[in-house]
Amino acid sequence: NNTPFQDTFIQPDLGLDSIETELQLSFKIKGMEGVLGHDDLDLWFGYTITSFWQAYNDTISSPFRETNYEPEVMLVVRTDYSIAGFRGRFLNLGMVHQSNGRSEGLSRSWNRIYAQFGFERDNLAVLIRPWYRIPESDEDDNPDIEDYLGHGDLQVVYRDGRNAYSLLLRNNLDSSDNRGAVKLNWSFPLYGRLKGYVQYFNGYGESLIDYNHKQQSFGLGVSLTEGM
Repeated sequence: NNTPFQDTFIQPDLGLDSIETELQLSFKIKGMEGVLGHDDLDLWFGYTITSFWQAYNDTISSPFRETNYEPEVMLVVRTDYSIAGFRGRFLNLGMVHQSNGRSEGLSRSWNRIYAQFGFERDNLAVLIRPWYRIPESDEDDNPDIEDYLGHGDLQVVYRDGRNAYSLLLRNNLDSSDNRGAVKLNWSFPLYGRLKGYVQYFNGYGESLIDYNHKQQSFGLGVSLTEGM
């Protein structure tokens, strides 16, 4: 659960402020251990909700500009193998839905299946997640979303004591019209389980409503867990 303050994409005709508050709640629950009798195979459910709030914009009554909903289900396979000095720790096979719950011209949504590979080496973790978008009907609200959000992501996390540094990369792998995103995050201890963080984002897909608009944002916030 975090509340960063960030500079975001501005739509002048709507009177939006360049500073807003982002609120996020995310959790995962283990639904079943030992699926089909395999001790190393578990079923998990996850849910993330992210809201972008114009908290300081009294001119337009401080609305929530956008809210994104992201439920998912995954099979987690625990693994133990070595490659290039890293140990392969798990393989997640999942399906995820993401939408903004809006109608008509403002509706955004897509469904994906993915395979996520998790590797570790000392204090370094690497997560590689290619995905495939499940085709939709001719009434698809955002048929070109893969051109902006790409076909997968790469996360690198380094932990130094109670500090964590992370990098998230996305890319459409199109050399003729290359698009993607980069997110940098540093989280540090404040008090107990409460952590502060500094975040930088540049690219496409920070929110679904603006998936095809390039944004640059800086954030300061607090969190109960380290952000990826």
